[in-house]
Amino acid sequence: MFNFKKKFGQNFLSDKNLLKAIVADSQICEKDTVLEIGAGAGALTQELSKVAKKVVSFEIDTDLKDELESLELKNVEFVFQDFMKIDLKEFEKELSSYKVVANLPYYITTPIIFKLLEESEKVTSLTIMVQKEVAERVVSGTNSKDYGVLSVMINFYGEPKIIRVVGRQMFNPMPNVDSAVLNIKLDRKKYSKVDKVKFSKFIKTAFSMRRKTLFNNLSGMYGKEILKNRLDEKLLSRRAETFSIQEFIEIFEILEK
Repeated sequence: MFNFKKKFGQNFLSDKNLLKAIVADSQICEKDTVLEIGAGAGALTQELSKVAKKVVSFEIDTDLKDELESLELKNVEFVFQDFMKIDLKEFEKELSSYKVVANLPYYITTPIIFKLLEESEKVTSLTIMVQKEVAERVVSGTNSKDYGVLSVMINFYGEPKIIRVVGRQMFNPMPNVDSAVLNIKLDRKKYSKVDKVKFSKFIKTAFSMRRKTLFNNLSGMYGKEILKNRLDEKLLSRRAETFSIQEFIEIFEILEK
């Protein structure tokens, strides 16, 4: 019997058909190495181990160690550490590439996604169970209340799509919200010439106060004179949520010259 821990956002999945469907969604095969974040009771880990070449599964809750190791999964390496504290470059040293498949804890979903996008050089796709609202934010378009930093930055790194919606009743204990399986195919060539660290800061600044104009939000970063000299007044009077990623890149490149 598990003692579910709220601080780790533990909501376990056990429906075999759903777990098999998530593994199918991820398109992993016998050549793939898979990174799982949050092994939980090991239900998804077991399904991944049947298909992948190797699974490296992180679990922060050391009380689950005996349970997980008793599964005796030959091609699975359990790592009992906080994934957010690991050096990703070090972890990736011996890997040529890998895919992420995980039922992410709700409370830390966004930091995990950003860690993988910003620090990894070898992850090729993410198939992740997240809160339905988060998935909707990721795939939302311009001029919607959901469109923001997460939407722009995930599209900067790859192509996101919602594959399936999963009702709250599928989890134990049952959370207060529904979930969704989100797939993000990464494409490092997409905007390879753009400085990703500076661009991320630029986007976070552009959306820092949603109700204010681009001019207001970017003034502290670039100075009012540079903005007025380099960008059209109409453009500066718009809010961040009205700009597509392509427009953001064009504005960023003008300002960084």
